[in-house]
Amino acid sequence: MLYLAFIFHMHQPYYKNLLTGESPLPWVRLHGVKDYLDMVELLENYPEIHQTFNIVPSLIEQIESYTDRSVKDTFLELSYKPANDLTPDDKNFILRNFFSINREKVVSLFPRYYELSFRHQKNIEFTNQDYLDLQVLFNLAWIDPSFRQKLEPLRVAVVKGRFFSEEDKHAVLDAQLEILEGIIPGYKKAAERGQVEFSVTPYYHPILPLLCSTNAAKEANPHSRLPEKEFNYPEDAKEQIDNAIEFYHKRFGANPKGMWPSEESVSELILPFISGSGINWIVTDEAILFRSLKAKKRETKLLYQPHLLKRKEGELNVVFRDRNLSDLIGFVYHNWKAGKAVDDFMKHLEAINQAFKGADTLVTIAMDGENAWEYFANDGHDFLNNLYLRLSESKTIKTTTVSEYLKEHPAKLRIKHLATGSWIYGNFDKWMNNSFKTKAWDWLLEAREELKKSKHNTSKLAIKQ
Repeated sequence: MLYLAFIFHMHQPYYKNLLTGESPLPWVRLHGVKDYLDMVELLENYPEIHQTFNIVPSLIEQIESYTDRSVKDTFLELSYKPANDLTPDDKNFILRNFFSINREKVVSLFPRYYELSFRHQKNIEFTNQDYLDLQVLFNLAWIDPSFRQKLEPLRVAVVKGRFFSEEDKHAVLDAQLEILEGIIPGYKKAAERGQVEFSVTPYYHPILPLLCSTNAAKEANPHSRLPEKEFNYPEDAKEQIDNAIEFYHKRFGANPKGMWPSEESVSELILPFISGSGINWIVTDEAILFRSLKAKKRETKLLYQPHLLKRKEGELNVVFRDRNLSDLIGFVYHNWKAGKAVDDFMKHLEAINQAFKGADTLVTIAMDGENAWEYFANDGHDFLNNLYLRLSESKTIKTTTVSEYLKEHPAKLRIKHLATGSWIYGNFDKWMNNSFKTKAWDWLLEAREELKKSKHNTSKLAIKQ
């Protein structure tokens, strides 16, 4: 039997300014109404499909800032602002930013939105009604198609299509907040159903190995340029892990069993903190596996099974994503018809099953759970519905959560030394290896040392008092 473990990673950077409460970019809100809830709700139609979703605490924290109305989102404020009251600066901002979504796969679905995009390209002056329609359509287009069908105010707006009123606009924007409010309850419902497992990422999505030591970049790439001084704060890595688990427990009433290290970045240095936190499994890229085992070629017999990291501090299971299959979904299939893409994906899985002569194998698909879908027709629903139906009917392929698989199929192979690297080319060049990035690490170290001094001085003052 081929066991298929999907792990969808839900993440946005931390945009909120803690001093002002402002969020300069709207992507938490907009991906929140497009991706985070519907991906889980879709599974209700396919009870045989089991999946793992990975959530980042700092993302959930930002979503909660919207639901408790504590965040200031310029995009949202200018959406609510009456079109007749927009200043020239407001209008310029809207024209620059309110076409920020895939033009061919999304904007083109709304005739009036498509028309406005052409008018904007030709620098045709907009009327107040044009701005009002743009305010509505930008926010409406970002909402997942399932919610545009399910929620009556959104169905009405889609049918109306143009010449919106301020009341129409408020209905769309209020529906966005309603969807955001449903994310955590929806996740709890899916978890209680036993169909979905949720894993977690360290709180603010830090690159853990680099927090422990920026010298880790040299382990992953011997030619990597390093900062002038080593950033070396392993206690910060531990705190990010512990805070994430605490945050998760408060929302879900239990601790997560799995962790997606930020950017699937791993090293031996971080393992004690993860295993010591009670986490049972992590996921990373196949390149890390082959480097860890010093394999000279891609060996699927090693890839398609979990491995055990047994250290004096504790044990930790690790699964490795099939990069090829994950990237087919993430970067290739959006250019294909849904049926053809699913046919191709199923053929790959069936070929793997035949190659292993039906023996139990674990194929892990680990990918971004949000950014890919706006490039698919119908926000990926055509592809996913077709895929889930085919998988539900299969007699040789069974979807599973990672924890379900490990419970029935404990890891047999051990890794003595886990290679250092991330899922981006197996190294840390994305965050290192040029003068600008290394300078940023120097500044970060300077700030961190000042914080350390401040805490030390505060402690001394408290003792004197």
